[in-house]
Amino acid sequence: MSLLFFATLAAAFYAMSRVTLPTPQPLSQTSFVYDANGQLLTSYQLENRVSVPLSAVPQVLIDAVVSTEDRHFFTEGAVNPISMLRAFISDLRGNSLQGGSTITQQYVKQAYLTPQRTLTRKIKEAAIAVKLGHRDSKKTILDNYLNTIYFGRGAYGVQAASEAYFGKPVQQDGLREASLLAGLIREPDLADPAHDPALARQNQSDTLAAMVRDKKISPAQAGGVRAQAMSSYVLSPASAAAQGPAPVAGDAYYLTAVREELLAKFPASEVDGGGLRVYTTLDPNLQAKAYDSVYGSNPNHLDPSAGQPAGALVSVDDHGDVRAMVGGQGYQSTYQGSQVNLALGTAGGGSGRQAGSTFKAFMLAYLIKEGYSIYSTFPAPPEVVVPHGNTDGTPWDVKNFEGEAGSAATTVLDATAQSINTVYAQIVEKLGPQHLTDMAEAFGISPKEMPAPPGYPSEVLGTRDVSPLEMAAAYATLANHGVYTSPVLITKVTTASGKPLPWATPTTRQVLSQHEAAVETYVLEHVVLQGTGGAAGNLGTPIAGKTGTTENSADAWFIGYTPHLTTAVWMGYPTGSTPMTNLSHDGHFYTSVQGGGIPAQLWHTYMASVLTANPGAGGTFDPVYHFGGRTLAPPDPSTLGYPQGLGTTTTTTRPAGTTPTTLTTTPTTTATKPTTAPTTALTTPSTIPSPTTASPPSTAGRPAPTTTAG
Repeated sequence: MSLLFFATLAAAFYAMSRVTLPTPQPLSQTSFVYDANGQLLTSYQLENRVSVPLSAVPQVLIDAVVSTEDRHFFTEGAVNPISMLRAFISDLRGNSLQGGSTITQQYVKQAYLTPQRTLTRKIKEAAIAVKLGHRDSKKTILDNYLNTIYFGRGAYGVQAASEAYFGKPVQQDGLREASLLAGLIREPDLADPAHDPALARQNQSDTLAAMVRDKKISPAQAGGVRAQAMSSYVLSPASAAAQGPAPVAGDAYYLTAVREELLAKFPASEVDGGGLRVYTTLDPNLQAKAYDSVYGSNPNHLDPSAGQPAGALVSVDDHGDVRAMVGGQGYQSTYQGSQVNLALGTAGGGSGRQAGSTFKAFMLAYLIKEGYSIYSTFPAPPEVVVPHGNTDGTPWDVKNFEGEAGSAATTVLDATAQSINTVYAQIVEKLGPQHLTDMAEAFGISPKEMPAPPGYPSEVLGTRDVSPLEMAAAYATLANHGVYTSPVLITKVTTASGKPLPWATPTTRQVLSQHEAAVETYVLEHVVLQGTGGAAGNLGTPIAGKTGTTENSADAWFIGYTPHLTTAVWMGYPTGSTPMTNLSHDGHFYTSVQGGGIPAQLWHTYMASVLTANPGAGGTFDPVYHFGGRTLAPPDPSTLGYPQGLGTTTTTTRPAGTTPTTLTTTPTTTATKPTTAPTTALTTPSTIPSPTTASPPSTAGRPAPTTTAG
């Protein structure tokens, strides 16, 4: 039998001399995702493994593993002929193939071969081990081995194992932890203290005895470890799982969006097993406040699981970083469509939602950019008809909310604050709808198939489908002095070793000049100070924004910003264009939901908590030095129809405390109004401030833009 063995061994050594060292199988590593503060948010993994250099592994753990698995590792070759003979004889007798592999052979089996136990594989294992032993140093082989082997509890490598069993990094392990881990290598799942404490203790004791034998520790040290109850330092699987990152309310939608961005750049194998380090823009404090405002403890919160409409919220800072994202009530909740991210529109698995009057901001931007004064005046009848105004070329019948009418000379500023549709219908007819389309897309609104130029006028009332994310980024352009920045979820991606990987920088472009953005902000401040967005005000800092409501109240918006933070709030039913009419909510009955109602209230609740915790989100807007010298004249009356007369001065006023009702119009949107419609129009300033004046004029009936609403 010995002759047969040595003949086989000779053949094996010949094979060793002929074998080509293969490429090791890729070592899967856990990828980690961090918030804006560098705190862990989540991880992706094929195998739970975090590689560490040998220099980071305590010497006591190295000693424990070597004494247990291969006491001659540092002094002898890559294979042990005596152990191979023992395994060969056992195989000839029909027994299962025995172990006895060196650390090098164990690593080869994990990195280069399959776990199949056959004599042929054993010989191949030895051949590769010899080749590897000639090429790599002992430290390199041990480094790879300690990062490769399985320890149970889904943990691969010593770092993941230390976290899984002790809830701490491997650098902090002492003798008791090291001896337990070394004892797990042969039977990683069976010897788990949570599964078989007696076997775990026996294996640990064997390791301690081997370390005493090799003079790595004293008998007293070994006895000290044996005297300690494992439960005093070994976590239960449930406790170990609880050691992970603290959950952030509602962040699953944000993290799903992050993962989709990663998968668009990297293959799934690299995202889940490439050991990526992903740094995001999420602010966990703002995220918690956002979710609490929309779905949490806020008394005015929404509850789709009880049949109420849903809501979405996105906060973007003045650099385009997405600080908070609420995409639904709960990613794993039971209400229909819970895994659709309502904050992303079609990109989140749902449908885009019409923008309503929030889209007027883009028409206003073009008007200002062309040098027209916001004090240009238009008649504001309750209804006008624009020939060929709809997408199909049919006449566009434009009505104001509840048939209200403004004065015969309503300023653009006042028409914006009061969301007067008939004025904006005339503005788009005068300036051209293609300019509106181009300006909206310059603000980051996704392009879509449009009719041949010049577009269609009814888009000014928000017939384009949008998402809260793109609308928040669009309005953040105004807070950022007219510079659009594409919204950012991920700031940096690196390898496990910290090497930066290619990642796209955000798109930036100057859409408006700093002064033009300041003028538009001035107008949108008046939406909150004296117009439809009053419920969002009174926060002790300047607020600018716009309300929006679509036909039959299927969608309701409030998008507002401070100098440093822009937040878009959308409210509606997740599926279809279901009217939000006759709604009981928070002890109140709403004939119809308007953007200036519940959405503005949710926005106010969120921003109040943000500003209390972080006053730096407030500040002052850029001053306005002049309002443009050109007057935009109304379109030729012969080009429009005025079913209820042109230039009427009648103003319809809703009794205080009543709830607005829904107005059905030909276009897909209606204006939004506060619960009680203001009746005081803003006046044109009698003087224009000089260029050295740091703030706009403040005349009777028109507060300065930095004045906080009362």
